Amino acid sequence: MTKEYDLVVLGGGTGGYVAAIRASQLGMQVAVVEKSNLGGTCLHKGCIPSKALLRSAEVLRQTKSAKAFGVTAENVAIDFQAVQQRKSNIVNTLYQGVQGLMKKGKIDVFSGYGRILGPSIFSPVAGTISIEYDDGKENTMIVPKNVLIATGSRPNSLPGLHVDGEYILTSEEALKMETLPASIIIVGGGVIGIEWASMLCDFGVNVTVLEYLDKILPTEDAEVAREVEKMLAKRGVKFIKNAKVLPETAEKEGQVKISAEVDGEIKLFTAEKMLVSVGRKANTENIGLENTEIELDRGYIRTNAFYQTKESHIYAIGDCIGNMQLAHVASHEGITAVEHMADANPAPLDYEMISSCVYSHPEAASVGLTEALAKEKGFEIKIGKFSFKAIGKALVHGEPDGFVKIIADKATNDILGIHMVGPHVTDMISEAGLAKVLDATPWEISQTVHPHPTLSEIIGEAALAVDGLQIHG
Repeated sequence: MTKEYDLVVLGGGTGGYVAAIRASQLGMQVAVVEKSNLGGTCLHKGCIPSKALLRSAEVLRQTKSAKAFGVTAENVAIDFQAVQQRKSNIVNTLYQGVQGLMKKGKIDVFSGYGRILGPSIFSPVAGTISIEYDDGKENTMIVPKNVLIATGSRPNSLPGLHVDGEYILTSEEALKMETLPASIIIVGGGVIGIEWASMLCDFGVNVTVLEYLDKILPTEDAEVAREVEKMLAKRGVKFIKNAKVLPETAEKEGQVKISAEVDGEIKLFTAEKMLVSVGRKANTENIGLENTEIELDRGYIRTNAFYQTKESHIYAIGDCIGNMQLAHVASHEGITAVEHMADANPAPLDYEMISSCVYSHPEAASVGLTEALAKEKGFEIKIGKFSFKAIGKALVHGEPDGFVKIIADKATNDILGIHMVGPHVTDMISEAGLAKVLDATPWEISQTVHPHPTLSEIIGEAALAVDGLQIHG
């Protein structure tokens, strides 16, 4: 028996379920096929659980420093099982919410593994979805007018380095740890690696980060990356850069031993566990792409600006297409895709307008071009930079480190990029994102009256600083 739909979404992660909701709003009959739980990696294995752990780490760090605020807190300790239970409770609450949204939108959810079939008795074109079930019951065939592939990604590893889930972990296994190790080696100083370094350091773990490049957070502005490294190092995180890990040297006997070539010298590193954080790999295998004309580029699905593949009725979004691998990006790609299916004339997504965040301590957030990219693109630039040390609310919070940096085009005065590092900048970056969307100038931001005392005052001061007009610095 086959069922027909206007749209079938292959993958119920953040991008997939948001796209399904938008399609339902547009009057489509929609089905979502998900092999695991609705919400995908972000809700169950990434964004939400890791931020729940980061929040517990933050509370522990602040409580330990309570004396600086005139508060006495004795015998401060971490109950890691309670931390993990809190994380699970948050995930379960949000999971129930997503399930409720599917019911509200009258979206059918199939809990199974979906594969795309080629032309067959069900349809003259590729796109029929065959759903396989773990319990061995007969496959379900669903025939859609359109397909949206939103199969996401999974943690990558290094060739020859076996992730065993006990000694050598990815972020997914690390989220399930029942006890904290005394020490850990983190391979990779990108966003995920740095967030884990910050969290585990606050939990009292001895952390060493091995980074292949000569800087951590390679996609962030260089000054921001240096500030994050400096502040983490001050708290005890050890950074080894220009480190080429040698996977074949890994040994596991109650601890992990691994060698790395550092500036031409082989060095041995030892810890109780190792976290491998070297990017993510698209989930594009075994979903039936070989039955279509869809093209891949380095394992990612190729699409046009509206996320159509070479099969015009099959779209793809999110991590599996290899753009910015962020949950909010996947959501907006999904909205754009289904609006294009519905002839709603959406505008293509401009990735320079999208904010990105690092939830370590200190936090980092950015939108637009870094200083290096702006120069690479040939812009003559001017820069305004302002420190949290001159912001009253930052001193009240006891977090005066960090800054906001605004990069503007000297010729047009348009903002090219805004970069932040310091307290609560992941919450403040949306003002910068709106400024980019509205094509604002630093002067226009400076004319926004920022309330006092707030952390957001730093944005107005940085905007004034672009032309040397800052008031408090």
